[in-house]
This record gives sequence, C-alpha cells and structure tokens, in this order.
Amino acid sequence: MNQTAINLIAICVFLMTLSTLLGPLIHLSPTIPALTILGFLGIATLDNFGFEGRGGTIFLDWLARFSPTYQERIIYHEAGHFLVAHLSGISVTGYTLSAWEAWKIGQPGQGGIILGDDEIARQLERGKIGVSMVEKYCNIWMAGIAAELLVFNSAEGGGDDKAKLNQFLTVLGFQETLFEQKQRFHLLQAKNLLEQNWQTYQNLVQAMRNRLDVEECKKLIA
Repeated sequence: MNQTAINLIAICVFLMTLSTLLGPLIHLSPTIPALTILGFLGIATLDNFGFEGRGGTIFLDWLARFSPTYQERIIYHEAGHFLVAHLSGISVTGYTLSAWEAWKIGQPGQGGIILGDDEIARQLERGKIGVSMVEKYCNIWMAGIAAELLVFNSAEGGGDDKAKLNQFLTVLGFQETLFEQKQRFHLLQAKNLLEQNWQTYQNLVQAMRNRLDVEECKKLIA
C-alpha cells in the first residue's frame, strides 16, 4: 500500500472518530457516520471487483497531486524508465504521468511508459529470450526506483515494477529466492546508467514536465 493510501485511510479513521465524539455535541445522528462508512466500503468493494481497483487508484492519485513533491516524483520516476529504455535500444512510443491518463489507454498504476519493442515478442514466440534482452528489461523495470533514490533518497513508487520483474523472472524459470538479488543488481545497473547520463536525464525530466510529446523527448536525448 502506498503512502497516499495510508494517509487517506488515516484521515478517514480520524474523521469518523471525530464525528463519533462530537456527534452528541452538534446533534449529529450516529446513523450518518455509520452510513458514510458503509457507503465508502461499498464503493471500494465495487471498485475492487468491478474495476480492479482503478477507480481508487485514480482518486488517490488525484488527491496526491495537491502535493508538488508527489507530481515531481512521478515525473522523475517515469523519466528514469524512459531514459534507460532509450539507452538500451528499446523504443518508447508514449508515456503517461497520471492514473487517469494511464487508465484511458488501459495501463495500471499512476503513470508509465509504453514500449514498442517487437524483438522480445519474437523471442517469446520462439520460446527463448536472449540474456541481453533479459538484462535490458530488468534494468528498465528498476529504473524508476533508481531515479527516485538518486533524486529523493527514497522510493515511494515501484511496487508494480518489482511485480512485473518478478513475473518475468518466474516465466524464465528463476527461483523465487533469487528475486531480491536480481532486483538489487538491476537497481544498481539502472542507477549507473542514469548517473552516467545525468544531464541528459535532467533534460528529459524537464521535457516531460513540459508535456512534450514522445518524439520531441527522444530528440533531446538522442
């Protein structure tokens, strides 16, 4: 659970507790807090089963965007993915910087990059993926976390990235005991790539902050 979700739950609990304590003083019926809780749980359940939790993700993302730091984290995170993919020779065909944008194109999470690489699809069809391709994709998945650590000294996002990497490793036959080791290794690889191309990375961050389209972003980092 991300920090925004935790904060929202804490606020809801606080407000419900406050309404219970102050209700008698302001003549607030105890039915109102109870109905509010039931309504909230009902909506959350419907969203979870009917929309795979995306409605909640969009709402939490909208709330979090009142924090400038949150918005910056998203940009730096996705720029990390973008640059490492580009440096790895994997084509980026688009990017999103909000849960709403991601939802409109069928992506999960608060944002993401869209990769247009046919080679990995061909290798998957043949049933054999080259070591180089595995390394590239693992670096790309860990690049968002690497970017946050370099800029903010902590990472709040990246849960979905780790899950994708773990699923990828599972398909390739890696033991689960090796997952954390692989995550650490590719996190270091991604960090090194970003540090070696730091000014280019900053240029890309600014371009994405200004919402330049993907082709204009590529020209800046070519």
